[in-house]
Amino acid sequence: QVQLVESGGGLVQPGGSLRLSCAASGRTFSIAGVGWFRQAPGKEREFVAAITWSNGITYYGDHVKGRFTVSRDIPKNTVDLQMNSLRPEDTAIYYCGADLAPYTFSRAYTRQSIYDYWGQGTQVTVSS
Repeated sequence: QVQLVESGGGLVQPGGSLRLSCAASGRTFSIAGVGWFRQAPGKEREFVAAITWSNGITYYGDHVKGRFTVSRDIPKNTVDLQMNSLRPEDTAIYYCGADLAPYTFSRAYTRQSIYDYWGQGTQVTVSS
């Protein structure tokens, strides 16, 4: 079992920054990768960014490249999402998920179905 808890959401003005954190506990040694997804009202959940647990390889959705950075801290068992140059369209609930299968993660990290565990989400609102 792996437990995930997101934090760091809030209200920010357009152009501002936020740093989200995903804290993992339990059998963290079994994590192959962690992904960040978001879901805006009335829209489907979409892929934002992902990182492999062992060697820190990162992946990004086209809509956040150059603005968001994902990183992990293995001793602390956290995966952070630094979000800069935020836009109103970034408003959503942000979720982190953990995948335990390295073979599938590296090939399908954008697919929600491969993730074995999810956090409860944290709200990000970008508005003036």
